[in-house]
Amino acid sequence: MPIPVTLIDESTAGSKRTFTLDFLEEHVTVRELIRRRVYEEVTEYNARQPEVFQGLIQPTDAERTLNGYRLKAWRKLDWEAQYQRATEAFKKHGFVVLVDERQVDDLDEQVHLRLDRPTEVTFLKLVALVGG
Repeated sequence: MPIPVTLIDESTAGSKRTFTLDFLEEHVTVRELIRRRVYEEVTEYNARQPEVFQGLIQPTDAERTLNGYRLKAWRKLDWEAQYQRATEAFKKHGFVVLVDERQVDDLDEQVHLRLDRPTEVTFLKLVALVGG
């Protein structure tokens, strides 16, 4: 039976986006949460070919927009490259992962997914302060 997980993208600048992914295992690592999330968002982008990529990590040759990232010229994204960039960004504190409001610091930390209601995983993107 699929276990729904609510993913929430937030930034310190105030933006917020919510979506859901289903998992089959009750225990997953933070690394697996990031991998599945990046795989799904890149696969959806490549299939739909929208103007803006709404993902965790800014693709190479893309500019930040209000709703995501706009590539200079449309191309298929490589989910594995995006995943590598995401794990590096996590290690360098480019974003914080909160599982049910508890911060996790290790990619290999096991996360217990609740069966009674969706586990909430927040990806909090840190935005540099201007002039500070």
